[in-house]
Amino acid sequence: MKQDDIRKSYDVIIIGGGATGAGVARDCSRRGLQVLLIERFDISTGATGRNHGLLHSGARYAVTDPESARECIEENKILRKIASHCVEETDGLFLSLPEDDIQYQALFVKACREAGIRADVIDPREALLLEPSANSGIIGAVRVPDGSVDPFRLTASNIMDAKDHGAKVLTYQEVTELLREQDRIVGVKVWDHKTKEKTTYYASVVVNAGGIWGHNIANLAGITINMLPAKGALLIFGHRVNNMVLNRCRKPADADILVPGDTISLIGTTSTQIPFEEIDHMLVTAKEVDLLLQEGEKLSPQLAQTRILRAYAGVRPLVASEDDPSGRTVSRGIVLLDHAVRDGLEGFITITGGKLMTYRLMAEWTTDLICKKLNVNAVCTTATEKLPGSRETTEVVEKKMISVPLAQRNSTIYRHGDRAEKLSDTSSLDTSLVCECEEVSVGEVKYALNELDVNNLVDLRRRTRVGMGTCQGELCACRAAGLMSSMHKYCTRRAKEDLASFLNERWKGMAPIAWGDTLRENEYIAWVYEGVCGLTLAQKQEE
Repeated sequence: MKQDDIRKSYDVIIIGGGATGAGVARDCSRRGLQVLLIERFDISTGATGRNHGLLHSGARYAVTDPESARECIEENKILRKIASHCVEETDGLFLSLPEDDIQYQALFVKACREAGIRADVIDPREALLLEPSANSGIIGAVRVPDGSVDPFRLTASNIMDAKDHGAKVLTYQEVTELLREQDRIVGVKVWDHKTKEKTTYYASVVVNAGGIWGHNIANLAGITINMLPAKGALLIFGHRVNNMVLNRCRKPADADILVPGDTISLIGTTSTQIPFEEIDHMLVTAKEVDLLLQEGEKLSPQLAQTRILRAYAGVRPLVASEDDPSGRTVSRGIVLLDHAVRDGLEGFITITGGKLMTYRLMAEWTTDLICKKLNVNAVCTTATEKLPGSRETTEVVEKKMISVPLAQRNSTIYRHGDRAEKLSDTSSLDTSLVCECEEVSVGEVKYALNELDVNNLVDLRRRTRVGMGTCQGELCACRAAGLMSSMHKYCTRRAKEDLASFLNERWKGMAPIAWGDTLRENEYIAWVYEGVCGLTLAQKQEE
């Protein structure tokens, strides 16, 4: 092997920077393996960053999928301990509406308790005191340990811990070829989207953690995984309507979960099978918006008077069973494929299926298999060792940040946990705000640019919530672009291109619900940036 190749050799290469890939990188690096994680865009750009952020208790699956329910409640308990800064412990209510079968409630409670999930039947009047936004006509209510979880923070924290333990992480680099020697995968060829260069990396084991895109990664090895893209559409409302998660007490169906998260609430989801050609360019349809609104208002009638901030969609990585090539039988559980056993191809593993809630368990199973192949005897510590950001209590961090303005301090700690203390020694300039909606300061943006692998404004949004508030980037986008330009020494042309790209990305989510205040605000944003900044925004060209 050439000297250049030796420098680029690893124990394991992980393809995919979602929660599962990040979790595998964390677990492998903690067990002493040399790890390389490769993501074609930014972390959390697939299904991880496009779900409803529900901290599943497992109750939703208790009747229909008891195994998944048990996995969810166990991982729910673990995440509350190891990722407290990513989790909000809201609890949840499963509500029976007049049109629902109240007899289902008893079956639901029995199934929850058999799966180890706390399920307390409460009087509907008590439920309305706990959550006034709920439909006042409910005929039944069950309280369960649901909550909300921020998938962006969760993935980033796993990446941080993996890097702290020696892992290398490459973003905006796409695997274009799997290197094969006889019946073994020995490495990958990677295309760097920034430098436009190709690089070769070698490893003893290559892990396909690409979610729905894992279908194409497997094809590079000449392997077929019968995956079925299922699009789920969601709506984000402009303020926090509910403080507890609201669910319909019935078998899982469209638009039956209303999740509070950060400063907003989300209603979801739909489920529509789509062709692979659409998974990189999904659009939310008017029919999906109507369905989400119609069903969401049944859970919480005040949604009818609440401004919709944006719409978006993700793709579930569903896998058809091996004995059903038609795809009629679809698994929503964890799918771990050892291609040495399945296809006679050594050095290649696929981990897919599952849910955000079970990402850590998926990573543990995958790392166990990797260690078995490499004859490594090391135990998993990811269920007990806390993630970066969750290692000190909020009270301790607050004392270290006493000089930071209160609202800003609370928001920063909420987003970064104990990592927020890095912003404790800041100047008056650093405490000035970039984003008023989300209380994001200049200092926080600088921290993200210096330490959180930010390449553009969209990456910055995932790390800090810049542009995710009510104004959708109207006020903060230009300020953030200026900071990035000065710190990264962008030329004016590149800064304006990045700004236009960011605003157009925001527009994609606003377009399906562009009426009333949302449409007026978007037109105002376009006027400001086109008239004052001289930008050409794509939505005008599309119209």
